[in-house]
Amino acid sequence: MNLTGKEIISYGLGAVGKDMVYMLSASYILYYFQDVLGVSAVAMGIILLAARIFDAFNDPIMGVVVAKTHTKFGKFRPWLMIGTITNAVILFLMFAAPPTLDSNGLTVYVAVFYILWGVTYTMMDIPYWSMIPAFTEGGKEREGLTTLARSCASVGSALIIIFTMILVNKIGGAVAGVDATAKQIEIAGFKWFAFIVAVLFVVFIIITCINIKEKSTVDMESLSVGEMFKALLSNDQAMTIVIAIVLINTSIYITSNLVIYFFKYDFGGTGWFNSYTLFNTFGGGIQIISMMLFYPLLRKKLSNNNIFYVCLASAIIGYGVLLAMTFTSMSSVYVLFIPGFFIFATNGVLQVLTTVFLANTVDYGQLKNGRRDESVIFSMQTFVVKLASGVAAFIASLCLQLNNLSNANTTEADKTVDFAKNVAHSKNHNLIVVCKDEADLNVVRLG
Repeated sequence: MNLTGKEIISYGLGAVGKDMVYMLSASYILYYFQDVLGVSAVAMGIILLAARIFDAFNDPIMGVVVAKTHTKFGKFRPWLMIGTITNAVILFLMFAAPPTLDSNGLTVYVAVFYILWGVTYTMMDIPYWSMIPAFTEGGKEREGLTTLARSCASVGSALIIIFTMILVNKIGGAVAGVDATAKQIEIAGFKWFAFIVAVLFVVFIIITCINIKEKSTVDMESLSVGEMFKALLSNDQAMTIVIAIVLINTSIYITSNLVIYFFKYDFGGTGWFNSYTLFNTFGGGIQIISMMLFYPLLRKKLSNNNIFYVCLASAIIGYGVLLAMTFTSMSSVYVLFIPGFFIFATNGVLQVLTTVFLANTVDYGQLKNGRRDESVIFSMQTFVVKLASGVAAFIASLCLQLNNLSNANTTEADKTVDFAKNVAHSKNHNLIVVCKDEADLNVVRLG
């Protein structure tokens, strides 16, 4: 039986919501705690990586729990709903860190809530992707739904990439008031922006749970933890895709974690924010187009394996051009669109492609091992994507430390920006602020 339009749209909305949540955490948790609140970059890197090591034990076990679940609502939807609600609450609390905490208190706070966020995200992410083989017939139907879901997930990610800093500053400015410092604006902005994202997340997943029904013919045999690892190791195609997902996502999250620092401290000045927003808008748009347009066009001419090779070449070209630009005096954001196109387009296509590959390994495992292990296979996807984000954040934090972008430096930058803001709002209109950059500020009195 073919999927209805309502089912397709409902499943896609769930992907939008969950990837909005994931991208907010993956791309901005390091910036929020390190650059805004002043937690040590090294401490943040260790926390984010340690949380992913913890997930090495948590995620596969969650896959077993889902497989053993039997309710009148199915295997997947109960956990999808429980995980969503708890994850939404934790997300809000994670970005609502009390600013009165000292450095040690903030370090403990982020460690506790980031681990809880990972656990609760696993509760909903595993059943979400495990549902694909459970209510599709396979073949074109499954590939089409996977493409749509990944496209919708990319839309969710792109929305966060494009609008986070814009809305954080607007919401933070409205809440904190005109006399607030830059730090106070960002603290308030992240808190209430996270609240909005959390609410949308819950609403979208509720729509998914109401309109998606699992097929009664799909019955997954429960696995012990030992049997689960044996099943994964015996599915050579699944393990190959898992390794590819780790490498792909590590590169993506290193880029997303460091790009805001690049614009803030390399571009510098008051114009960095506009350049950052413009670049993210371009990249997010290309990523969505690549999933909705580039992949279907390539699929008409090439096999999925050949599309993967094209993507690999495109990524190498993009990062190669970006590396070459570091040896030039490039100062225009538009020049960055060249490598950005190759990188973002590749990312979009690969997000669809790896999920298609992974869903197909469920069928392969059934043929080879005589069993369907949706939750086991997709629990591994959940783990490796989060592992990639943890490794990327650790590498990014080391880069920040090596480049001396410590909390001391960012605090000084904030003081300079806040001073400039106060001068600009001064009632004495005989003052002119002259800035070459945020670290070199001069005040000239006219008359």
